[in-house]
Amino acid sequence: MSPSPLQIAVLGIVQGATELLPVSSSAHVIAAEKIMRLDPSSPEMTFILVMLHAGTMAAMIAYFWESWRRSFFSSPARLRDAAARVAVATAATLCVGGPLILVIERVVLRARPGAEIEQLFSNLPLIAVSLAAAGALIVAAGLRARRAGAPARAPGAAVGVLPAVWIGAVQGLCLPFRGLSRSGMTISAGMLLGVDRRVSEEFSFALAVVITPPVILWELLRFYRARASASGSVDLAALAMPGLLGMAFSFGAGLLALRWLSGWLEKGHWHYFGIYCFAAAAGLCAIASMGY
Repeated sequence: MSPSPLQIAVLGIVQGATELLPVSSSAHVIAAEKIMRLDPSSPEMTFILVMLHAGTMAAMIAYFWESWRRSFFSSPARLRDAAARVAVATAATLCVGGPLILVIERVVLRARPGAEIEQLFSNLPLIAVSLAAAGALIVAAGLRARRAGAPARAPGAAVGVLPAVWIGAVQGLCLPFRGLSRSGMTISAGMLLGVDRRVSEEFSFALAVVITPPVILWELLRFYRARASASGSVDLAALAMPGLLGMAFSFGAGLLALRWLSGWLEKGHWHYFGIYCFAAAAGLCAIASMGY
């Protein structure tokens, strides 16, 4: 069943409102898809999901541009240093996420011929467990930061090489699991490693800007192949239009969510997002028990 424009608009708002908060947008979007009787594991819906991510990626760039300009682009030396940190973290993401996806597809899902990691995206109990795990890390990081106080951010503060590796590895762990909030996990990992809250937030979303385009291209290719095998001909414009509609809604909702996130980080309310994750995990279990 293909989504209607109204359903895509709803998914765009849900995605934008939750993608840039550490509460797993994918878990919320998949729950919304289930309630609307859409199949989250289908190539069409996974493609629309990554198109919604593109909208929130644009919101990230718009929101953080001035801050990134001061932190990353203020001088050639600082740009090289920031690019090296992002490259190291992205490499760690691929080293962890790539093999993990292969193990899941070839070992955990081996009984299903041609199994892909996307088949797990409809598993609400698994998403609930992932969401609760992310919530635990968020609560731990938030309470630790709250006890330590909020030190003033040093001008030009940057993420060190070792923290960048660990943050990237945590991001890789998030790739196969919907519900394991990428932003929540990576920002929390940075905070637990002693990285300033705001610096950790900026670095986390910089990583998202790097990793999102390849994921979009992969899902576009997957969707194209599925449509081509089913009908023999593919209208690229028809494929893109639903996603573009969702992107517009996710962009607007994403900007509003970022303003809220930054404010809560500064006020030391980070752990509240973790508590919400526990409640959302319970909600997903309830939805699963109702047969969605």
